[in-house]
Amino acid sequence: MTARGPVLVTGSAGFIGFHVANRLLARGETVIGLDNLNNYYDPALKQARLERLLTQPGYRHHTLDLADRPGMAALFALEAPRRIVHLGAQAGVRYSLEAPETYVDSNVVGFLTVLEGARAVKAEHLVFASTSSAFGANGALPFSVKQGVAHPLTVYAATKIANEAMAHSYSHLFGFPSTGLRFFTVYGPWGRPDMALFKFTKAILEGRPIDVYGHGEMERDFTFIDDIVDGVVAALDHPAAVDPEWKAERPDPSTSGVAPWRVLNLGAGRREPLMRYIQVLEDALGRKAELNLMPVQDGDVTRTEADVSETREALGYAPSTAIDVGVKRFVDWYRDFYRV
Repeated sequence: MTARGPVLVTGSAGFIGFHVANRLLARGETVIGLDNLNNYYDPALKQARLERLLTQPGYRHHTLDLADRPGMAALFALEAPRRIVHLGAQAGVRYSLEAPETYVDSNVVGFLTVLEGARAVKAEHLVFASTSSAFGANGALPFSVKQGVAHPLTVYAATKIANEAMAHSYSHLFGFPSTGLRFFTVYGPWGRPDMALFKFTKAILEGRPIDVYGHGEMERDFTFIDDIVDGVVAALDHPAAVDPEWKAERPDPSTSGVAPWRVLNLGAGRREPLMRYIQVLEDALGRKAELNLMPVQDGDVTRTEADVSETREALGYAPSTAIDVGVKRFVDWYRDFYRV
């Protein structure tokens, strides 16, 4: 492909950021990675991801906190990336009940520094991570970007909704395109230790029971990492535009008539029972799990499912990885990485 200048990927030592950076590098892009390598989960896993990126000649790294305003301004002045994939954030629904201020610092203040950077370099496109948690109390499945998101159930979700609104205002005021991507339960190799698949795998291999919330009756749109990366990279390649069909009298919450801005879902487009997910994991491990059935945690929703029709139309998005394939690939990675 023709060189177009570097792409800034924030959160590049994180789960999704690592995979996106690798995909961009594989197609010949120069990637500027940014990550603060915090200890929300095992920094050794983040360091292992980073070491693999650093072996590739198209990658260079900045260890920096998103909320460091002078540092972020200096980074944009030095590197001048005009395409940005913003995946760095304080993740985790449940942890936001314990440390809400951390989420505001990283996800709101940190996002503002990215927006200011995009403004300064006159960005060609800003792609940023949002979340299926934005749908909150909504129970109308599948979740469509045409639905409103006025009822978040956690501070984490609220910060991501704030990101969508902040991006719209900046795209309107300063003209650069922005696309928000609502991720649905991402899993796969190099995944986060705070996510269910990682915790379940570790516990089963160690002979410990697994905590199954919602008494095992929950359903999720489990989305394999490769399908997510397909969507992120396709979004980067297709900048948002002002929607000529947008009507102020009947405003579409997923597009804009005054800004080159949009929001899209990235999910598998189907929901799976949590117990089916566990059964697939048991089959991949060759071991049965001991279940500790528990009530739904505060902030959790019972079911999620993405309507990806708008994403398919806009990006040609076609998620294809079945959970039996994806879970086995995670288990193979986990056994190899941890030598178990």
